[in-house]
Amino acid sequence: MRIGIVSETYPPEVNGVALTVHSLATGLASHGHSVDLIRPQQPHAHHDEPGIDVLCVRSGALPRYPGLHFGLPASRALHRRWTQQRPDAVYVATEGPLGWSAMRTATRLGIPISSGFHTRFDSYADHYGMSLLSPLVRGYLRHFHRRAAATLVPTHALAQELRALGIPNACLLRRAVDTQLFHPRRRDDALRTAWGVDAATPVVLYVGRIAAEKNLPLAVASFRAIQQRVPLARYVWVGDGPARTALEAANPDFIFAGMQRGEALARHFASADLFPFPSLSETFGNVILEALATGLPVVAYAEGAAREHVQDGVNGYCIESGNESAFITACAILADNPGLIRHMGRAAHAGVAGLSPDAVIRDFENLLRGLAEESLHEHAIAVAHA
Repeated sequence: MRIGIVSETYPPEVNGVALTVHSLATGLASHGHSVDLIRPQQPHAHHDEPGIDVLCVRSGALPRYPGLHFGLPASRALHRRWTQQRPDAVYVATEGPLGWSAMRTATRLGIPISSGFHTRFDSYADHYGMSLLSPLVRGYLRHFHRRAAATLVPTHALAQELRALGIPNACLLRRAVDTQLFHPRRRDDALRTAWGVDAATPVVLYVGRIAAEKNLPLAVASFRAIQQRVPLARYVWVGDGPARTALEAANPDFIFAGMQRGEALARHFASADLFPFPSLSETFGNVILEALATGLPVVAYAEGAAREHVQDGVNGYCIESGNESAFITACAILADNPGLIRHMGRAAHAGVAGLSPDAVIRDFENLLRGLAEESLHEHAIAVAHA
């Protein structure tokens, strides 16, 4: 099949959506499909990837997110491209101006569309002091995704949420993790020495965008509670974002490692000891799977990936959403118990060992193939009745 993928974010940008879309694109290409990738122009040139044809469109800088760009509408370019080389199906991963123009163009051309629900932009409005806009954002998301034949989500809970929101076409496509890359054997004693810790000192890890929507005050409060029990504990932050400068100034004892990718990221995961994840704004949270795969117990609210993969008291603690006191207590208890960290870490790695990226790609291609075949069938019926 020839499959169009439209995304406002893609590597070398580092975020959950970019990495998920990249995994889907390369996975389809590895299965022999031809991928037509539409993405915004970025400051850094993209690297050619086998089986993936790229069209870069004009972009604009995303406010408050240096280094990230959104795609400007490109209906004319998309119409020309998809008329010359028509995709069998299109996957629109993001709901920005580029995604909207792709949705409209594919609809006009009669190309079957699936969409991805990756980001709770309505929740983001609350975190940035724009709560009055949340109903408008939800209305836009509903209008956008109802144009697709299927809206792909990573959990059953999110599918139910979207149906309640008025998006009846929510369809489950599970996430996976590269358990060869993210593995406990990547623990790096030299890296821990650089952090100033010995084998017995717990290292708490944060990985992700350093931004208001990630509930950073709770991350800080949890670590300060840990320090009361284990004064030598260290907090390592991997990532970047608009809140980093203020956070770094207010917490000079934190270690900020910046953006990490690939094996370097895997070493940072495996060289830590526990992974608190305080965010309440995630649709999933890929970093939870990466932490579990590398043998880190996770403390998280019962949302997204945690609801699906964290077993309370087995491979971490799954906290009732919004219960900050319970979250802080769980972090402190875990950090003060090396034996429990090791026991939960082994369960964490074992629990995700069977998550296969290849199985996710097979499910994705089967869904797209089904949409393409249904579209052909509907066209044949229309022709027959013309």
